[in-house]
Order: sequence, then structure tokens, then C-alpha cells
Amino acid sequence: MVFRKGQKIEIFRKSEEDAWEPYMDEYVGCHGIITDPDTAINDPDALVEVTLDGRGTHRLPQDCLRVLEDQGK
Repeated sequence: MVFRKGQKIEIFRKSEEDAWEPYMDEYVGCHGIITDPDTAINDPDALVEVTLDGRGTHRLPQDCLRVLEDQGK
């Protein structure tokens, strides 16, 4: 999936990527926004910068993220 800056996301599961660290388990279920999708890299394995609600900004693997539908549209 191609992520775009400003998209609302949820961390819906633990990642299977090596970049996933045990402390990240507490982020499963959190919501946030894409702040840097690294579209220039165009690599589905690249980490995506996400700002999580109340949890700061993190670089996370893409396989744990899903886009939330915007209820306002």
C-alpha cells in the first residue's frame, strides 16, 4: 500500500519485520497520522514515520499499519 502524508492510520498488529522491537507491542491499537511516507524511496519494506496520538513520532514498518476511513467525508 502507498501511504500519503496526513493519512489517519491504526497500528493493527505486530509487524513481522526485523525492525519491530518488543517495546512497540504497546503501540498495537494506537491511532495516528502519517508524517513522512518516504514516497521517494518507493520501497514497501521501508519504515514510515508516524505520529501516534499521545505517544510521539516513530518510524514503523508498513505491514503493521492500516489506513482508517475518514468518517467526515
